Amino acid sequence: MISETQLEDIGGILKQQMIDESSVNELRQKFPDIHFTYCMDDDVIAASPLNESETFNLYLIDSRNHCLCFTQDMEIATGVVVAEIEAA
Repeated sequence: MISETQLEDIGGILKQQMIDESSVNELRQKFPDIHFTYCMDDDVIAASPLNESETFNLYLIDSRNHCLCFTQDMEIATGVVVAEIEAA
């Protein structure tokens, strides 16, 4: 489970820095119970972000059945995808 507060805290941390692998590593340290993945936003297909920003989107992942899939359900979410939005 990932709470709304955790998702807001994650977004707040990311808004204060450049989005890259090192910022995601920082999140892994601050939220050790959450699995984080980093990618570019245009790599995400057929999923809707739960948190949107000018420089990144946050998506939730469910890995309960040993296969990763996107979810909108915070109760079953086990991870967060930090998807960087490239500047045009």
